[in-house]
Amino acid sequence: MSVKQCLRQRIYIPRLLAGGLASWSIFSQTCLPSLANSLLPQKQLSLATEFSFWQAKLLLHSDSESINVGMDSDLRNQQTSVSELSDVKPTDWAYQALRSLIERYGVISGYADGTFRGNRPLSRYEFAAALAATLDQVESLIANGEDDRYVQEDAIVLRRLQTDYRLALEDLQQRLNRIDRRTIELNANQFSPTTKLQGQQIIALSDGSDANKTVISRSRLTLSTSFNQQDLLVTQLESGNNGGDATGLAQQEQRNLLGVSGFIANGGGLDYAEVEPDVKLRRLYYTFRPWQDVALTVGAKMLPRDFIDRNRYANNEAIDFSSSFFLNNPLIVQNQIDRNGGAGAAILWNPGGGKLTLRSLYIAADANLPNANNTEGGLFSDRYQASVEVEYLPNDQIALRLQYTNALINNTDINAFGINAEYSLNRNTGIFGRFGFGSYNGFNTAINENLDLHPFSWAIGLGTRNFMLPGTVAGIAFGQPFVSDNLGSATQTNLEAFYNLQLSDNLSISPTFSLVTNPDNDSSKGTIWQSTLRSVFSF
Repeated sequence: MSVKQCLRQRIYIPRLLAGGLASWSIFSQTCLPSLANSLLPQKQLSLATEFSFWQAKLLLHSDSESINVGMDSDLRNQQTSVSELSDVKPTDWAYQALRSLIERYGVISGYADGTFRGNRPLSRYEFAAALAATLDQVESLIANGEDDRYVQEDAIVLRRLQTDYRLALEDLQQRLNRIDRRTIELNANQFSPTTKLQGQQIIALSDGSDANKTVISRSRLTLSTSFNQQDLLVTQLESGNNGGDATGLAQQEQRNLLGVSGFIANGGGLDYAEVEPDVKLRRLYYTFRPWQDVALTVGAKMLPRDFIDRNRYANNEAIDFSSSFFLNNPLIVQNQIDRNGGAGAAILWNPGGGKLTLRSLYIAADANLPNANNTEGGLFSDRYQASVEVEYLPNDQIALRLQYTNALINNTDINAFGINAEYSLNRNTGIFGRFGFGSYNGFNTAINENLDLHPFSWAIGLGTRNFMLPGTVAGIAFGQPFVSDNLGSATQTNLEAFYNLQLSDNLSISPTFSLVTNPDNDSSKGTIWQSTLRSVFSF
């Protein structure tokens, strides 16, 4: 088969091919995994992070700037391979000759942004694509009877280019063949044209003071469905081995006020611990955009952490901090609502795609209980949370979020205000902090105690990437989850440090170390130390 025949078999629209091969590296990441860059940051996201990222990209792209853990180039840099490049410099005769022919015959007009980029070297694939399209154009003129002397001269130049870059053209043809085969294979084996299936398995080995060594497991399967690229339906199933840790054990003694599943607030322990073995529906909600700058979410299983109190350095238990306290402000994200989720709605408004974003939500944990003669259950009875958050992003370095939460939980009225802030010191390192204060009033039916508390909560930390090794994520933070004179005999203080090391596209390990003094605000429990080796499998 001649080069002309081979090209005409594959190149249906010369301009499309020439422009498309300039985007070859993007397409190869989907169709040719062996050439793709690492997809780890996306694969390793927990759904809370993943959904907010997808929601921001699909619904309000400007909002994505505030959601940074493990996404795009925030905590992990994707490296671009240059080993395949064989540059054709602008000073080379071939470059000048091909550019002249392209402009003369109008084969391509440039890149998608309207530029030709004539001052930079071309990769051999870009050059081969442009040469193939130009060759097809000129040969078609000759075949149609054009006997213009200049066309014949241009054909001679093309023959020389074709000879000098024969290997590049053959390589181009082989790549097109592989694309065809991979496209057929992907179409035949895809899970769904509208739904993406993702899995995550966390297995952690934990040891600590006053506790036995344990293995903690949590599994998640997530279906992310988009019907028109402007919406997102999230369905997630979850199960675990009900594993525990030293911090959780200390907090569960007696009344469990501040544990991972605490009655008052979430004050620490491993976020992926205490997940029951039975498969349960963890998330079920649908997000769509009724207007250009508004995203609306409704669902039967929603979690406050998916929509408010996000932070680029501390927000994902599969990548950064394992302690539930450092993932969210316990006064703003109420544990009794967030731990099991509930029915409700959330709205995001980013006026004109600017620096200001408003978020609000209402979630009822027991909306499925039709207790008509009881103050508990239903959509608007005990237990519910309503929150508002205003986010301001003056520049790429600073993010400031002001928050308010009103909740009714176990007959206790809760009102809390919060501040969530972060500051990037440089491209790799930043500091973050959360602060909250509020009031808890009423007879709490879970602990059978009348509460009149005015607590505050604070946490501050440092996050960094590429520390010692490329692609790593590390951080350290400390704080106090629930400071109140009328709850316990002391104040619990938490500290955690972690180092996330990537082993492959589908596996990471993270050694973590934590200290908790006065667990559950109880001075008799002393200090708990804990070490954990977290492994995360993504598929």
